[in-house]
Amino acid sequence: MTKADQLVDHAADRLQKFANEAATEGGLMAKLAEPLADDAAFIRQLKPSLIKARIQGEAPTGLPPRHGTVAPSGPQLGQRTQGGGPNPFLVIGIALVAGIVLAKVIDWRGHAHPRD
Repeated sequence: MTKADQLVDHAADRLQKFANEAATEGGLMAKLAEPLADDAAFIRQLKPSLIKARIQGEAPTGLPPRHGTVAPSGPQLGQRTQGGGPNPFLVIGIALVAGIVLAKVIDWRGHAHPRD
C-alpha cells in the first residue's frame, strides 16, 4: 500500500469516525450520519492504486455502489427515548373516563331540551 493509499484510507477512517459520532448525537446530525458513512465508503474507492488498476483493466469497474454503515452507539434493546412520556395505559384510562363523562353531560342536557 502506497503512502497516498494510506492517506486516502486515513481520511475515510476519520470521516467514518465522524459519522459514527454523529449517529450517537441524535437530531440533525443523526440524519447526516448515513450519507457521511456512504461518503467514507466512496472515498475508500478513490485510492490511487485502485484507480490505476481500473485504468489498466485489472480491477472490476461494474460493481454496484457500496453503502456505508453506521455502528450503533450501544445496545439497542430496552432503550427509552428522552422524556419517555406518561404511561400509555394511563392516557387511555383518562380518555375513557373523559369520554364517559362527556357522554353523560350530553345525555343530561338532552333531557333539558326534549324534541317533541
